[in-house]
Amino acid sequence: MSSATSTPTAPQAVRRLPLAAALRLGRPSDIWFKPALSVVAAVAPPSLLLVALGRLDLAMYTMAGSLCALYAHNRPYAARARVLAWVVLGMLGGLAVSLVAASLTGNAVVLVTVGAVLAAVQKALCDATRVGPPGHVILTFVSSASLFVPQTLGQVPGHLALAAAAGVWAYLVGMAPAPLRPHGPERRATAQALNAAAAYAGTSGAGDGHPAARTAAYAAVQAAWQSLLSTGDRPSATRRALERLVVRAEVALAAPADADPERLRAWAGALRGTGAVPRTEDPRADAGELLGVAAERATPPRPLWTRLGPLTPIAVRTALGCALAGYASLALGIGRPYWALVTAASLYQANITLTWSRAVQRVVGNLAGVLLFAAVVPVAHLGPLALVLCCLLFNFGAEALIGRNYWLGTVCVTPLALLVTEFAGYQPPGDLITERAVDTLVGALVGFAAAVAVTNRRAGDRVERALTTADRAREHAARLLAGPRPAPAALDAARRDLAAALVDLRATADAASGEWWQRAPAQERVVLAEQSGHRTLAATVRRQGLLPDPGTGTNTEDVRP
Repeated sequence: MSSATSTPTAPQAVRRLPLAAALRLGRPSDIWFKPALSVVAAVAPPSLLLVALGRLDLAMYTMAGSLCALYAHNRPYAARARVLAWVVLGMLGGLAVSLVAASLTGNAVVLVTVGAVLAAVQKALCDATRVGPPGHVILTFVSSASLFVPQTLGQVPGHLALAAAAGVWAYLVGMAPAPLRPHGPERRATAQALNAAAAYAGTSGAGDGHPAARTAAYAAVQAAWQSLLSTGDRPSATRRALERLVVRAEVALAAPADADPERLRAWAGALRGTGAVPRTEDPRADAGELLGVAAERATPPRPLWTRLGPLTPIAVRTALGCALAGYASLALGIGRPYWALVTAASLYQANITLTWSRAVQRVVGNLAGVLLFAAVVPVAHLGPLALVLCCLLFNFGAEALIGRNYWLGTVCVTPLALLVTEFAGYQPPGDLITERAVDTLVGALVGFAAAVAVTNRRAGDRVERALTTADRAREHAARLLAGPRPAPAALDAARRDLAAALVDLRATADAASGEWWQRAPAQERVVLAEQSGHRTLAATVRRQGLLPDPGTGTNTEDVRP
C-alpha cells in the first residue's frame, strides 16, 4: 500500500512560539567575507564619486544598483552571470515602477499600496527562483523607499541610468573572482556535502543526533548537486571529478556504517584553494556512475508558474501585511511609512513559527540598531565623506554578522538605512530614531497579525504530495533493484530522484509543522517513508557495487582508502 494513502489526522494543537532560540547565535557562513567585501567594493566608487561631484543626494539611486553585489555568491560563475543579470534587471524594474508612481501621485495611501504589491511580487519571484540570500528584502527596501522620494517624470530616466551604471559595476564585482578560482563555488558546495556526510557517518546511523545529521547531510548533498547541475550542459573535467566526490558523499549517507569519515573530510579539505580535485579511484565512474547525472542535466527545469502556485499564501500574507503596516504608520502620522512596510516584508518565512522568529529578530535588531545610530551620528555629521564611510562600515558589518543571526545583522542594517536618508540632507536624529522605533514595532505587530490571519491551508496537502512523490520514487528504485540487470544510468537516476524526494519531503514536513491551526502533518507516515526510502537508497548503492554486500562480503569499490 502506498505510504501516501490519506488517513485521518488529529487537529493540530497550538504551538509555543520560540523566543530565546530565535536570538541564539550560530556559526558564521563559510563565505561571509565575500558578500561583505563585494558590497563595499560595489558601493564605494559610485558613492565617493558623487561626494567629489557634490551630488551625494543621488547616492540612493547608485546604491540601488550597487546592492545587487550581495546576490549569488553561492552560485557557480556560469549560473551567477545569469542570476546577477536578472537581479539587476529586477532591481531596475522595481525602481522604475516606484519612481514613476512617485512622479504621478503624492497620495501616500496609493504609494503604500503600490509598495505592498511590489513587495508581494518580489517575495514570490525570489522564493520561486531561490534567489538569495538576501532574497527579496533588498529589492523591497529600495523600491519602497523610492516611492517616497520627490520625483518628476523627466528625472526618472536619469535616475534609472545611475542605478543601471552602478548595477553593471556590481555585476563586474560579483564576477571578478572567476578568473582566479573558476570552480570555487562548486568546490565549496562539494566540500560542504562531504563534511556533512562525514558528520553523519560519524554517528554510524545511530544515536540521538543522527536524524538531524542525516537531514542536514542530505540537504548539503542536494545543494551540491544543484550547484553542479546549474553549470551547463557540458561539464568540464573538474566538475566531473567533483560530481564523483558528491557521489561518494551519497554513498556514505546510504550506508554510514561502511563509510570512512576521515577520508571524506580529507577530500573536503583538499578542495580548498585551487589545487587538483582529489580522485576517488573509482573504476566504475566513467562506465556508468554519472550517466544519471548526464540525464538529469539534460532535463529541462520546471516552468516558473508551477513554482509560483504553492507560494500564493505567502504572497497574500506579504501584500496584506505590508499594506496594513504602511496604513497603520500613516494613521500614526509618521512620515516614512515604507519603514513599517519593509519591516513587515522582512518577516514572512515558510511558516508561522519561522515568521514569529524573524519578527523577534527584527525588533531586537532594529531597536539595538537605533541606539548604535545615536552613538555614530555625530561622526557621520562631520561631512559627506564621513557619512559615506560610515555607510560602508555598516554595509560590511551587516554582511559579516547576519550569518550568525538575522538580528545581529540588522543591528548594522538599521543605522545604515537611517544614514541613507541623510544623503539628501540633514535629518534631526531624534525624529529619525523615534520614527524608526515606532515603525519597527508597527510593522512587526501588523505584519505578524496578517501572517496569522492568512493561513496556509495547502501545507498539509503539500505533505501528502511529497509523501506520494517519495513513495513513487522508492517503488521505482525497488522495481529496478528487483530486475536481473538494471541499467547503470537508470539505477543512478532512480537513486538521485529518491534522494531528492526525501530531501523535499523533510523540508515540506518541517514547513507544515510550523503552521498554526492546521491539521497536523502525518509525522509517523513521514518518518516511515524516510526510513524505507533510506533503506532503498542503501540497497541501490550496494547493487551498484559501491559498497560491500553484507551477505557475500564482495566489494568492487569501498569508501575506505
